[in-house]
Amino acid sequence: MTDSSTDRDPPSPLGRAFYSGVLAYMAIDGFKNNEKRVEIARSKGVPMPELLVPAVTAVLLAANVGILLWKYPRASAVAVIGFFLGTTPKIHDFWNMEGGERAANKINFLKNAALLGGAVLLLAEANEKR
Repeated sequence: MTDSSTDRDPPSPLGRAFYSGVLAYMAIDGFKNNEKRVEIARSKGVPMPELLVPAVTAVLLAANVGILLWKYPRASAVAVIGFFLGTTPKIHDFWNMEGGERAANKINFLKNAALLGGAVLLLAEANEKR
């Protein structure tokens, strides 16, 4: 059995569409604001941000399509999990900030944590015996 085939229906198409819509928005916004995101990553000490930022944004977009279409759902969910585990604590380190910057980054950290949780649920669903 390949990663993209199952014996039962995939998770809710509507739920996947909502989840994927958020991921798609994040990826497209990332491409539109690449220079700003590269500078943020550089200020956080990310190595080679001019290469890594667009690369991880492309991974997020590709994984998003995989989840939406439920093609290679395990690989797609693992890619999303990797994206959030790799970027969230480094970029949204609200515990090192104060004031409005702290509040904004705490919200983004928690939003990303929720999206990470969704990816973990999708991975569990993809891994179930079908």
